[in-house]
Parts: sequence; structure tokens; C-alpha cells
Amino acid sequence: MIQPTTTRRPLTILTLLSLWFGVVLLACNLTDTPGAPTLVPRATSTPPPTIGYATLAPNEFPSQATAIPRGDPQPDTALSSILNQVELDRLFQHIDVLTGLQTRHVLSSLNDPSRGIGAATNYVMGQFNSIRESSFQNSFSVLTHDFDFQFAGQRVPGRNIIGVMQGSEVGAGVVVLGAHYDSMGPGFEDGNVYAPGANDNASGVAALIEIARIMSQRRPRATVMFIAFAAEEVQRRGSVAFVEDYVRRQNLDVIAMMNLDIIGSSTGPDGQINDRQIRMYSVDPNESRSRQLARGLNLIAARHVPNMEIVLVPGGDREGRYSDHLSFSEAGYPAVRFIEAVEDPTRQHNARDTIDAIKATYLVRATQTILASASSLAYGLSAPRNVSLRDVGGGLRELVWEHVPGASGYIVALRPPGGLTYDPFFEINTNSVTWEGFRADRFIGLAIAAKDASGLIGPFSVEYGIAQ
Repeated sequence: MIQPTTTRRPLTILTLLSLWFGVVLLACNLTDTPGAPTLVPRATSTPPPTIGYATLAPNEFPSQATAIPRGDPQPDTALSSILNQVELDRLFQHIDVLTGLQTRHVLSSLNDPSRGIGAATNYVMGQFNSIRESSFQNSFSVLTHDFDFQFAGQRVPGRNIIGVMQGSEVGAGVVVLGAHYDSMGPGFEDGNVYAPGANDNASGVAALIEIARIMSQRRPRATVMFIAFAAEEVQRRGSVAFVEDYVRRQNLDVIAMMNLDIIGSSTGPDGQINDRQIRMYSVDPNESRSRQLARGLNLIAARHVPNMEIVLVPGGDREGRYSDHLSFSEAGYPAVRFIEAVEDPTRQHNARDTIDAIKATYLVRATQTILASASSLAYGLSAPRNVSLRDVGGGLRELVWEHVPGASGYIVALRPPGGLTYDPFFEINTNSVTWEGFRADRFIGLAIAAKDASGLIGPFSVEYGIAQ
């Protein structure tokens, strides 16, 4: 069971947000129950040692299952329609406006309408308000979370900007998409130095706004929060405050947090180009809730996104670096960071982080990949529950789970000992499968997701460890 965490300090977010989210809190009453001693649900444990492993041939899978080659994406038509709604002009408009403010440093002007962090706050608020006006049944709510922090010897105000689409299913949890909108120049405490922050992180904010616009046109199953975080560049003060002040205080059932930070360029400092991959970071160990989320999103993208691969990288972030997803994972919530495959550090936190470095095709692909991930979690059917694995004799084991209403099939994902990702995986259209392959010497864990009639894969279950 993925249990919500508890509060640590008083609530400071708007009372309106607390009242509005009351129905979401019912999510905390759900439980997952392991069915048999041969299958053990787990959140974290010591990573197992790596042993030799060979990929299965198609005829080695269960007879009632369909083997799925990892390199054979099959985007469903409904999701393809959603992904095609990403508009390049809108993405570049957001980046152009934000970089045109010259700086978004936390110590820059709060009142200048054309420069500084205050103008950036107003722009993002305006975009979210515009989304609200055109959203499905006006169901997109816009709120703010104000907080103060100490920096450079002074008390600094910060504001997180929040858009919310309420889910239709009680107990489906909350999916959070976040991107920080502040920027940093070469002078860490200088609020006046030129700091355009095109890739870091106007690219992530642009994608966040565009994804919010698209997802606001349809009511999701799970509640979705879109958050533009302030003060990430100064020890992620905005996301830390939000997690402590609200998420923990309200015991929100955050089932996933996806952080969009530096996602706009396919070119590295040496001219290397990688426009077909995007990296994903998640905290160790290999069985952490964040790593399980990363594995599931990696597989979902492999099935639904034909032109971009999510590459899992062990560890919470690059060495010596950080971003807002860590504020969630450190508090016990599953969280991942999306970041371009070959970043250029020479164009970060300085005057060179300009819009000319943003690559149009890559930014669109990155946005579509994150939109596909969010759509699977928010629109897809809930994960199968009451999973059990039992010996049935003759060296066979039967994997059984509770049927998910509306499911047209299920994806059973397997992880070999020491494996970072799920591979192989197979599809089955019943809620049970008997196979001699469910053995700990072959697979250390498994997870299951339901697929709806359109082909959309929903969130994966908690990963279950296979006992001897």
C-alpha cells in the first residue's frame, strides 16, 4: 500500500484550496492487500545483486499471453489525437515572453510590469486564468500558494501558481506536474543581472502551460495539479514549502509527481545531438516508489510515444544538482524529473541561456512525451489490486488480480534481478495467468497495468517482489 504521509508544520496555503480538495482526501482510505506469500508488495528494499539474464523468446511466454517487443510502439488513436494538440507556436510564445523579462531571479522586481519575477508571476497566472475560462465545464481552478523564506540576509516573498483539474473518481489520487519559473544568473544573490533562463526553465514552464491547456479540455479520472514553482534556484524553497504546508498537511494521496526542468534542447556543449531521448531521474534505491514510477513511465512511453525514448538514470539528479521533484521524494512521494538527454552546462545560469538554443522539434517531442505520461496516469484505468501469486503444482504459478472495470486487457511487466527497467512484458486479456516463469531466479519483481478499450495503458500497480 502506498500510504500518505503526515503533517509537520502548520498550513499556510489558501483555505479555499483546502475546502476544494476535501473530496480528494477520501483517497487515503484505499488499501492494497497482498494475496499470497509468494508475492510481496514493497516500496523500498536493498537492491538485489545483478545476475546474468537472457531476454525471453516469444515462445517462452505464457501460452495465453501476447509478447510485446519493446521497440514496437503502438500509440492508440485517442492518445495520438491528444498529443497532436501540442502547438509549437504556443510553446515558443511562452518562452519568448518569459525570457523577455530579462530576469526572474527571486530578488528581482515584484512590481515592474515588464521585468522581473513579479511580471513572470503575473504572466503565468494570466495563462492559467485563460485556461480556466476555456476549460471543460469551467473545471480548471486557479489558486496561489504564498510563502516567505530567508535569502541573502532578507525575508523574501514567494508565490507558487497552481492549476487544478478535479478527478472524476474518488480515491484515484493526485498527479502533480511541476516546473519552476524563476531563473538565476552568474551572481547568485544578484537580482538585477541578466538571467533570461530560456531552457532553465522557461522550456519546462512552457510545456507545463501547454499540457495544462490540453488536459483542461477533458475531465481526468485522477485529480491533476499543475504547479509553477517559485524559488527553485535557491534550494527549491517553493516546492519544499508546498509539500510541507499543503501536501503533507492534507495527507494528499500523491501517486506521481513529474518535474519538467530543462527540456528544450537536443544539443550538447560539444555539438552532440540527441533528439530522440529524454532522461528521467528518480531517487535510489532501485525499489523506491520513485524508481517504480520511473519504470512504469518508461514502459508507457515505449508503448505510446513512437519518436521519443525515456532513458532511466539511477539517482535523484545529476551529481551536485537538484530540482523540485526531490522535495516530493524526500517526503515519501513518488517523483521523477524529466530533463533533456544532452544538456549544455555552458548555457545555464548565465546570459547565454537564450531562446535561440531551444530546438523546436525536440521541445515538441519532449512535451508530447510528458503529456502522454500524464495522460496515462490521469485518464488511464486504475491499477489492478489484490494481486496474488500462488503455486498450482507441476512447477507452475498462477498470477491473479482483481478485475478492473472497463479493462480490455492488462500489461504484465517483469523485472529481472538487478534490472533498472521492466523488460520483458506481455499483454493478456484476462485477470489471471499461469506460467512456470514466475520465479525469483528469473524475475525479481512484477507490476500490472490495465488497458482501456482505446488502448491507453493506465498507471502500474505497486511493484511486487517474487519470492522463491
